[in-house]
Amino acid sequence: MRIEIGADHRGYELKSRLIEWLREQGHEVRDRGCDRAESCDYPDHALPVARSVAVESDTLGVLVCSNGIGMSMVANKVPGVRAALCATPAMASQSRRHNNANVLSLGAELVSPEQNIAILEVWLAASFEGGRHARRVEKMMARECRPAEQPDA
Repeated sequence: MRIEIGADHRGYELKSRLIEWLREQGHEVRDRGCDRAESCDYPDHALPVARSVAVESDTLGVLVCSNGIGMSMVANKVPGVRAALCATPAMASQSRRHNNANVLSLGAELVSPEQNIAILEVWLAASFEGGRHARRVEKMMARECRPAEQPDA
């Protein structure tokens, strides 16, 4: 599996651990930064990950910041991305099985590094169940708005 990964300065250390773990599991990893613990802007690292996931069907994304909120919000601005902020393995599994999440957002300061690895492991192992969930995901994706479009009331 190809994994795109990005983090801001507060997620840098966890991102480094996740990259090492992912490579040990045999995944191809593309690091989209940041490359140090100095302050940076999370959209600069979330957008490249989200854009790659949106255009490369065989790619999943992982984003890390202090709590995962900002990263997931940025990623979900990119059409085709379904980013899920997960703080437990159960959330991670369900985000893939029911919502076909293609980006996982993690909070480096929410849970321990070991728990974040467990969340990632479960997320990667789960797969979309389809069926009634496919209908719901299709409805969600049909509601995506491009910049020139206005949502229905």
